[in-house]
Amino acid sequence: MVVPMFNEGSGIRKFLDGELFEEIRRLEGATGGEARYEIETVLVDDGSTDKTIERVRSTELFREREKKGLVRLVAFSKNFGKEVALAAGIRYATGEAVVMIDADGQHPAEAISEMIKRWEKGAKVVTAVRKHNRTKHRVGSWMFYKMMKMAGNKEIVEGAMDFRLIDREVAEEYNKFTEHNRITRGLINWLGYPQEFIKVEIKGREAGRGTYDFPKLMRLAGDSFVSMSRTPLVFFGVLGLIITSFSLLLGLFILIQQYILRDPLGLDWSGAVAMSVFISFLVGLVMISQSITALYISQIHIEAKNRPLYVVDREKSEGIYEKGR
Repeated sequence: MVVPMFNEGSGIRKFLDGELFEEIRRLEGATGGEARYEIETVLVDDGSTDKTIERVRSTELFREREKKGLVRLVAFSKNFGKEVALAAGIRYATGEAVVMIDADGQHPAEAISEMIKRWEKGAKVVTAVRKHNRTKHRVGSWMFYKMMKMAGNKEIVEGAMDFRLIDREVAEEYNKFTEHNRITRGLINWLGYPQEFIKVEIKGREAGRGTYDFPKLMRLAGDSFVSMSRTPLVFFGVLGLIITSFSLLLGLFILIQQYILRDPLGLDWSGAVAMSVFISFLVGLVMISQSITALYISQIHIEAKNRPLYVVDREKSEGIYEKGR
């Protein structure tokens, strides 16, 4: 189980020692059930500035998992973002299946059992979908999914979350991705493995405030839109061709109507006005297309630098350099 964390100190104890720990113990047979699984927990701290790490270490889940050698604490040297934290968690996870779940307590841990059942029957990817969209950023969420579909992710399901299970085969293929600006759900969709969906009821946060505000959501959508699609480049190329063709035809019409036929329609076109309108429109079009192109160039710039995706603080981390990791 991969759990990304960022400034979750106020509620992380309740989450880890609450329903998540209960679900892990039940799956391992510690509460009277059949012991079919061994659960490894990978906790990824995304550069928290509060007491998240200290409180994680004090939880019963961490202490018990540590004794069994089934916990990994990956602590970043600074905040790299949730998507990078998920990437690190998937990389350090060694299980036959990987479950990603947020640390804020909104994802119902009891749904993991259903995910595992689907996986046992052959599903490679099992994704949780909100039953009801109760997020206060409903407009931002709607825009996010619209942009994702425009970027070519036609198969993306509105309300689908990062709360999902992926098979080891999917995880290994995901680990081959090298891009820095990434969105986990989009990349997993891109891999093409068939998905199954389960509907879940999202709960309120255990404590604290959400870190994915509207600007961050839009930035994530913009990065995903640019990194996973050539649609803007193609769109503005086609739009430029249409505008050029339209301007040529309209220019011929004005020339013939105004100067050859002596304005039989009485339109009384002003050459200066017409020219000003067309120049202003085309300058705006050029500026928009250049800004879109600049986004792609910025992506190339980031990837060309080839910096590490994340940096791990070894002193704060535990269990991540075992098994060749």
